[in-house]
Amino acid sequence: MDITEEQKAAISRWIEEGVGLPEIQKRLKDELGIALTYFETRMLADDLKLQLKEPERPAEVPKPEDPLPDAAMPGKLSMTIDQITRPGAMVSGRVNFSDGEKAEWSIDQTGRLALNPATPGYRPSQKDVMDFQVELERAVRSQGL
Repeated sequence: MDITEEQKAAISRWIEEGVGLPEIQKRLKDELGIALTYFETRMLADDLKLQLKEPERPAEVPKPEDPLPDAAMPGKLSMTIDQITRPGAMVSGRVNFSDGEKAEWSIDQTGRLALNPATPGYRPSQKDVMDFQVELERAVRSQGL
């Protein structure tokens, strides 16, 4: 992908402001007309040798050996990473959305995110999607991916 110097400067500025990958992904699309997957956005930041800032709010990501119970309390998004990755995926896990709905997720070798909700046709809220992406980024980093 060819990124102009102005676009690189904008991305660098966003990172200096402490903006996370989900927001950078959104701004790339909204402000620069560049549609990337979450994984492509992460790779772009790496290619540009930009160091993302850690969010100020500390949030613990459950360790794979310490999964969250299936009956996670509604009102707060939570997610886990599978100890045994599903076939065809680089990493996989489960998410409980703030409204109590559950889904399985996975990222394949091309960086595509798949979300398989327990309730057919379920679509999480925009806030849950953004929160999930932040938690997913943290979890993937903790796994060294």
